[in-house]
Amino acid sequence: MTEHDAHRADRPRGSGRPTKPGGPGYGRAPDRDARSGRAPRAGRPPSDPARQAAYEAVTAVHRDDAYANLVLSDILRGMRLHGRDAAFATELTYGTLRMRGTLDLIIASAAGRDVARIDPPARDALRLGAYQLLHTRVPAHAAVNQTVDLVRAVAPGASGFANAVMREISGSDLEAWLTRLAPAFDDDPFGHLSVWHNHPQWIVRSFAESLGGDLDDTARLLIEDNQPAAVHLCARPGRADAVDLADEVGGTPGAFSPYAVYLHGGSPGDLAAVTGGRAHVQDEGSQLVAAALLAAPLEGQDTRWLDLCAGPGGKTGLLGSIAASRGAEVIAVEVAEHRARLVEQATEGMPVTVLPMDGRSVGRDPDLPEESFDRVLVDAPCTGLGSLRRRPESRWRRTPADLPPLTRLQRELLVAALRAVRIGGVVAYVTCSPHIVETQVTVTEGARRSGVDVDFVDARPLLPQGMPKLGPGPTVQLWPHRHGTDAMFLAVLRRTS
Repeated sequence: MTEHDAHRADRPRGSGRPTKPGGPGYGRAPDRDARSGRAPRAGRPPSDPARQAAYEAVTAVHRDDAYANLVLSDILRGMRLHGRDAAFATELTYGTLRMRGTLDLIIASAAGRDVARIDPPARDALRLGAYQLLHTRVPAHAAVNQTVDLVRAVAPGASGFANAVMREISGSDLEAWLTRLAPAFDDDPFGHLSVWHNHPQWIVRSFAESLGGDLDDTARLLIEDNQPAAVHLCARPGRADAVDLADEVGGTPGAFSPYAVYLHGGSPGDLAAVTGGRAHVQDEGSQLVAAALLAAPLEGQDTRWLDLCAGPGGKTGLLGSIAASRGAEVIAVEVAEHRARLVEQATEGMPVTVLPMDGRSVGRDPDLPEESFDRVLVDAPCTGLGSLRRRPESRWRRTPADLPPLTRLQRELLVAALRAVRIGGVVAYVTCSPHIVETQVTVTEGARRSGVDVDFVDARPLLPQGMPKLGPGPTVQLWPHRHGTDAMFLAVLRRTS
């Protein structure tokens, strides 16, 4: 029995609400093959396959810009890890990626050098080891020994360095390290929150701005962002009922969306309801904003709906299911061919036509004429800051430099949508980011530049009755710490001329 069988990984410690606070080295080894499918192994392999799997996943993310959820699944399958081993590897992978910012600060302090000067294979192994020491119940001696073994396998000659760094880290608990390394709250509140809660400062600032400058509320959001998100299913209307589906999969009906089911464990891809097309995996917030488009009152015909940014097809699947019962059709536009194929697969048997083209071609392509759709959904590409719980690596990949090209694209897509919708029709602009420039600024500028007249529809009544803290309107911002959803933004606009 391995150490983690006897000592399960625990929820991160020291991540509560912030309070106002009153070595040796070695030369860089040659870079590894950046395109190889697996992390290099040298020397004798470490004794623990779960830690090896986590190491390979973390390395692929940092070396190859891989996505953790995709690469880890392949690694676990290839190593035939199941049960506790797979669970431990998953906890180590996601936790290490999520907490990388603070882990790097601690490693740098313990090593006496910036992490950029540590050989990448040893650096990733140390990140995994530091996570075990500071965020799990794995005994210190096991975390140190297993990490040294792992470094010996992937970075020969660095085991002495790793041993010294790990022992230095083990000399203090997480709270002591954070107190030592974080700036004082009164002197630098954003820096303090960034270190204590593992978010880049620019993201902390953007969250605080979106929350009206409330730093206590911002801290609650950051804490929630560091917890693994539950898997939500969408029971497709006409094909499944949420209550029945919850009973079938051993889940719980959602708190707000009439289609949502909270899954409590297992692989959703193995469920008969998912493989059979009766349900799909989709955050409850995404369900709510897609359904809000269809809840907006409309005069006249209501048979032609447009999903202008459809890939990979989750919202399109919900729209298509409802369209089937309303006698409507959905035109789903997706510029990337591989994502267009995913939309086709997600909407098989539904009244959905997939067009592999750029949504900005409204009025220039005969398949997308102006003023020809009753309802239009713009699920705009964005930074994804609203789904950091689900993508642990993304907070460290995104930078403020990503915003200008994204917001330009968002405005252009919204302008295209407002030209595609008929007079009297409605457009829902949604994005999985709470950043002000991707939400309020984009909507305001897009409406102004569209060349058509629009009115904002109050989005709050379009969401289920009883949802708390929806703000003053007319737009709505959902939040993980308030609603248990991704941080989805919703604006609904009606074209008036």
